[in-house]
Amino acid sequence: MAIAKAERLMNLALCLLGTRRPLTKRELRSSIEAYIEASSDDSFNRMFERDKDDLRELGLVIETVEGIEGDIGYLARRDSNRLPPITLDAEEAAALGLAAKIWQQARLAGAASGALQKLRAAGMPLAGEGSDYDAGQPHSALEPRIPAHEAAFEPLMLACRDRRPVVFDYRKSNAAHPEQRQVEPWILECWRGHWYVAGWDRERKAERVFRLSRITGKVRSRQGAFTAPVPDHVTVRETVESWAGETATGTAKIRLRAEHGYPLRARALTVRDLGDGWDELEIPNGHGLDAWLVEFGPDVVVLEPAELRAEVIDRLRAVAKG
Repeated sequence: MAIAKAERLMNLALCLLGTRRPLTKRELRSSIEAYIEASSDDSFNRMFERDKDDLRELGLVIETVEGIEGDIGYLARRDSNRLPPITLDAEEAAALGLAAKIWQQARLAGAASGALQKLRAAGMPLAGEGSDYDAGQPHSALEPRIPAHEAAFEPLMLACRDRRPVVFDYRKSNAAHPEQRQVEPWILECWRGHWYVAGWDRERKAERVFRLSRITGKVRSRQGAFTAPVPDHVTVRETVESWAGETATGTAKIRLRAEHGYPLRARALTVRDLGDGWDELEIPNGHGLDAWLVEFGPDVVVLEPAELRAEVIDRLRAVAKG
């Protein structure tokens, strides 16, 4: 069945590419064996429309032309379906190869695979295929990956592209239950292995950044245009860094259970072994550090400053109350 359809699509593509004038449905039906064998006009029409849509999805540019007598004809001009010369340096080829890996976890995997095949056919070596990016090795020992496993990734990506408002339930790190958010999404960005979406929160009337792994349930699209202007440059990473305490305004002292909290240890300014299964760390302190520390649960105890300790305790009590 698949072979028969592939042959039919190939024949249709060759007819449309080989003609110098638009071909009508009647002419196409009499030229392609599978169409000749169609049991009825309705069956042929359905088959032809599906085939035409499939070819367009594969990238073939098919023009619809109305003739002098009102007949509709179809053709695919060669100059419109010829891939122009492509030159990529090692960094650009690596970026394309890495981007394609993202779509492998989403519904766009087929489109990404097709795009890479066209680039390979044009003679473009991509990452992992003998380019300068991996020093000529077919499989690099260190292969960068950007996973996109969250169910919210694809609907949010499409909403960002189409500028569509969305609604979703979001659970903050210090909350036991999710809250509904109405957001105008601007951009998706991956930072330290997590995907974030930045956009305009309609209820709070302010820019917000949401971590996709904390979105619960389905992301639902809404009708209508954006109510807030989309900035030319959205600093997702800088916003997330400031919320996670990366933009430090001081230092904090914490007790951390031994063999736990490696992200905290990586940022520690000093580490002292207390000898009882705990270590004392001095870490940068900035806006949002309390929310991050809560995620480590009973493995972290804040010693100072007192304000940070109180904020962490308040968040833990809110979670305990549910």
